[in-house]
Amino acid sequence: MAASLSATAVPSLEKVDFLKLQNGSDIRGVAVDGVAGEPLNLTEPVTQAIAAAFAGWLLDKKKADSSKHLKISIGHDSRISAQKLQDAASRGIASVGFDVVQYGLASTPAMFNSTLTKNEDFLCPVDGAIMITASHLPYNRNGFKFFTNEGGLGKPDIKDILDRAANIYNGFTPESLEEAERKVSSSITKVDYMAIYASNLVTAVRKASGNIEKPLEGFHIVVDAGNGAGGFFAGNVLEPLGAITTGSQFLEPDGLFPNHIPNPEDKAAMKAITQAVLDNKADLGIIFDTDVDRSAAVDSTGREFNRNRLIALMSAIVLEEHPGTTIVTDSVTSDGLTVFIEKKLGGKHHRFKRGYKNVIDEGIRLNSVGEESHLAIETSGHGALKENHWLDDGAYLMVKLLNKLASARASGQTGGSKVLTDLVEELQEPGVAVELRLKIDQNHADLKGGSFQDYGNAVLKHLTNKIESDPKLEKAPVNHEGVRVSGYGGWFLLRLSLHDPVLPLNIEAPSNEDAIKLGLAVVAAVNEFSGLDISALTKFVQK
Repeated sequence: MAASLSATAVPSLEKVDFLKLQNGSDIRGVAVDGVAGEPLNLTEPVTQAIAAAFAGWLLDKKKADSSKHLKISIGHDSRISAQKLQDAASRGIASVGFDVVQYGLASTPAMFNSTLTKNEDFLCPVDGAIMITASHLPYNRNGFKFFTNEGGLGKPDIKDILDRAANIYNGFTPESLEEAERKVSSSITKVDYMAIYASNLVTAVRKASGNIEKPLEGFHIVVDAGNGAGGFFAGNVLEPLGAITTGSQFLEPDGLFPNHIPNPEDKAAMKAITQAVLDNKADLGIIFDTDVDRSAAVDSTGREFNRNRLIALMSAIVLEEHPGTTIVTDSVTSDGLTVFIEKKLGGKHHRFKRGYKNVIDEGIRLNSVGEESHLAIETSGHGALKENHWLDDGAYLMVKLLNKLASARASGQTGGSKVLTDLVEELQEPGVAVELRLKIDQNHADLKGGSFQDYGNAVLKHLTNKIESDPKLEKAPVNHEGVRVSGYGGWFLLRLSLHDPVLPLNIEAPSNEDAIKLGLAVVAAVNEFSGLDISALTKFVQK
């Protein structure tokens, strides 16, 4: 296989299993040494090979005229390994004869937008884009996301690029590495693309308000960028729109993430932005993940708009604009959200699989077969709109909230963020919501040498059979992932993780007592699988 362990013509290069760097539609690895048990595998030569492979893949895809110089833009988040990986990626791109356009600190959505923007002064549109990021993972990790004007690359494309990268890496010689070093200095141009991206967001809000110059004048909005790449939003988006941003925090990039994990799903992160809103008596709080493709918000009372609540809010806004449209979500959204979308808003809720790319691709697919969908959004905060090229853009999601505030203000409504809170007032929320992880021991005799996927699927099949014989439980008639069951006023979903030997179990119920009843139904079905560690579930039902 092309991407097997690499032997190399350069004695100092380590052997690398390139396919192990694939993480769905991204590439992820360890870029900083020093963490026990996490050996370095995303080195500068590996990065150079991957970037050269992307350039070669792009050349084949574009079938470009050899006289035309193709351009690839590179941006990065605030990680401490970003600069060295940007330099290595630039060498890889230049070695294939491409021009390199470096953006420096940037957001993931901006990188995709650079393939669409038409502005020769900023060397746009580029032919492809690379974002150097590992989202909310620890400081020692890094990785890559790739874009063309058709969107983010999918899993098969990433495998192809890693196969090519292994071959390139195998062929490195001291001479070829020196040649790439020589070529790169004449191939690089540095551009402040984030200025254009931020300006476009400002324009979108002004347009929604009827072209008022400062439609957010008087609104106090605080931003928490978690020391990632989202700090631009306060000074370059909100302030030009007239908003007061005092009390915004962690706007400075710091790849050690000293304050909290930049992750809208993280409880400490949400507590930090909530506290900032309350301390500053702000109208709204906005929080981003490291590379700004996810976001969440907090209203003036400290009520969080994340997970199901953010989906409900975005659904309310989108269904006002597109009545009856289908909202695509991941598999762990609540039954209350379905009732809200379908009964209150008059839309259709299409619950699909976990994984933001799965959710977005399903939204695109539904449109292609004649079912109108304008929003695809995951509980993690990845949300994509048809009007925004199906790009999961955390800043654009927040712009949709700002548009609502601005248009309400323009029509004479007062009350700050209450206009947003009121939109989700009728969302039914569970009394108890938990996620437990049931781990599969891959070395257990019960697996008989088989894969964890086969074992996990056997557990799910057995659970299905057990549920069918219990009159108090009802299996969901339409379900795209795992086993989803309703009962005792709530529901549970047991599914197999895409990449890890784990069966995540989500339970939502009106009360702890009802949640335990659902948990006991799962215990009764899976306790005979001795290769499955159900200690977390056992502990939960013994509360």
